[in-house]
Order: sequence, then structure tokens, then C-alpha cells
Amino acid sequence: MLDDLDRALIHALHIDGRAPFSRIATALDVSPQTVARRYRRLRAEASLRVVGLPDPRQAGRTQWLVRLTAAAGSAQDLAYALVRRQDTSWVKLTSGGTEIVAIIHTPTDAGAGNSLLLRDIPRTSNITAVSAHCILHTYLGGPTNWRRSADTLDEEQQRILREHEAAGTSYVPVPRHLTDADADLLLALQKDGRATHAELARATGWSPVTVARRLADLQASGAIFFDVEVDAGHFGVNTRALLWMSVSPAHLENVATTLAGHDELAYVAATTGRTNLVAQALCRDPADLHHYLTRRLGSLDAVHTLETTPVLWNLKAASPVVTDPTRTRRPPAPVRPRV
Repeated sequence: MLDDLDRALIHALHIDGRAPFSRIATALDVSPQTVARRYRRLRAEASLRVVGLPDPRQAGRTQWLVRLTAAAGSAQDLAYALVRRQDTSWVKLTSGGTEIVAIIHTPTDAGAGNSLLLRDIPRTSNITAVSAHCILHTYLGGPTNWRRSADTLDEEQQRILREHEAAGTSYVPVPRHLTDADADLLLALQKDGRATHAELARATGWSPVTVARRLADLQASGAIFFDVEVDAGHFGVNTRALLWMSVSPAHLENVATTLAGHDELAYVAATTGRTNLVAQALCRDPADLHHYLTRRLGSLDAVHTLETTPVLWNLKAASPVVTDPTRTRRPPAPVRPRV
């Protein structure tokens, strides 16, 4: 389990994933060396990772939550094939290992790039059922943190972390949109959201000053954000499930907003399809999940139907980049949830 300093460091990275260790140290009242050591240890032992991701709308991308049912014995191979694709994220094996759930990113305009949805998947003989749900609105997830991983710092500590050091520069960020020229920068940030300006300059061919200014501009407009992935098992999570709900349109906004305030949930989104609301629950054990479903979720009368699918393995998280191909060949045993 994480101690107080570990949790404080993770909360700090949620506030500013690229904050220098010196500023984090000031907020946490420890030395920068201590912060650096803890960061390295959490990367090694808790799979801590900061990734820079584009806002889908500004990037001209549509997100599809796809559920695939595969023939016996073929689900893992199909899941690993999805993991290796650049247009997928959050690839999971669910429901006893026979179902795959993944987010697929496609260009919004004119359906170009929908080949995975419209051509590749139907031509795969081992797939016995497919349902695709367009993600219409995300209420929790992405830039919004799972509450249990960001509940440690007080208001003063958070204020320190939100102060951007302006010393030595007069540059004022100008909000800008993503362009094709940002592709190399995004790719590098998806691999490591804390890459230095010098490292990003080598990846893009730009100067470090240009990198710094472009990053500031994109962050100011919300075109990119920084997500923090961490092994949720260190928060006492051992049971995960996807919750597929049907809610009447008149009550959808209210229910989704209420669910986004539940500590047990790490993701809430409105979708198309027979169910129109999906959530990811992170609980201590099956009894804790049962308590949540019957006591908290069960009190919401506007939820007409509920399907619960246990998540067995998370094979890929938020970043659409596979950083270690060897991890896609066979599932670790066991894989803990990442948020």
C-alpha cells in the first residue's frame, strides 16, 4: 500500500503532471531529492506513468467504446492485436475472458479512418458479436481524476502546485489548436508526459524554446492534458467492473453528474447504443462492489437497467502508444487495475 508521501506525490502529478520536482517538494515540504526518489520507485513498483494526451474534440477524433465477443480461446490473441494498434486505448478482457472492451479513436470527419470499425472487425472470423458505442460526453475520466487517487493535498498545497513559475520569461501563452505539425510532439508526450524540453526538441526537430512555448499554448487552450496512470491495487483496489446502464434521456445529465461524484467510480460517460451510460467501478473486493451496486447505485431510480461485466485484465491504458511490446504477448498474472 502507498504511504502518505506516495499519495501526496500522485495527487501533485494529477494537478500538474509536468511540475518540476522542486515545486512538488515545496508543496509537500520535503527535499527535491526525496521527490525524485519516490517518483522513480513508484514508476518501478506501482506502474506510475504521466502521459500527455490530446483532447479528442480539438484533435478531430471520435471515440468509440467497442465490445467484442470472441470464440473460445481466441479472445487474448484478438485483444493483443488491438493493443498493438495506434488507434486504440483502454483495451480490457472482461466477462470471464471471452469479451474484449476497447476504446477506438477515429477521425470525426466523413468516416475516414473507420476501417477498424467498418472493415477489419467484421472480417475477423473469431468474433461472434460486436457492439459499438460512440462516446458522446465524458463526465469523469480524462482530465478529471479518480477521487481516491487525488484526495491528499490541502488547498494551500494545491495552490502552490497550480502556480506556474514565470521567472526568467515574459512569454504569455496564447491558446491554440492542434495541427498536423504537432504529431511528433504528441507522440513523444504519449510515451512520457514528463519528457524534458530538450528531449521533446530532439523528438520534434524544434528548439527547446519552441517546444516550451507550443506546450504552454496547447495547455492554455485545453488542447492537451496530462493523465496519471498508476496501479490502483496500491490503493486497495482488487475488483473492477464496467457498468452498462440505461437511463431515460430526461434524467441522464443528473444521473451522470451524480455518479461522477462517487468515489468508487473512475470513469463515467454517455454513449449511444442500447445502454446510454457507462462507468468503471474500482472496489476493494466483490463484497465492496455488491455494496456499491445495491446501496449507492441502487438508490438511483432513474437507472432502469444495469449490466455488470467484471474486468479481468487491463492490457492497455490511456496512451495509444505501446511502449513495451513484450507486455502485449501474454498477460501478467495477475494484472491490477490502472487509473
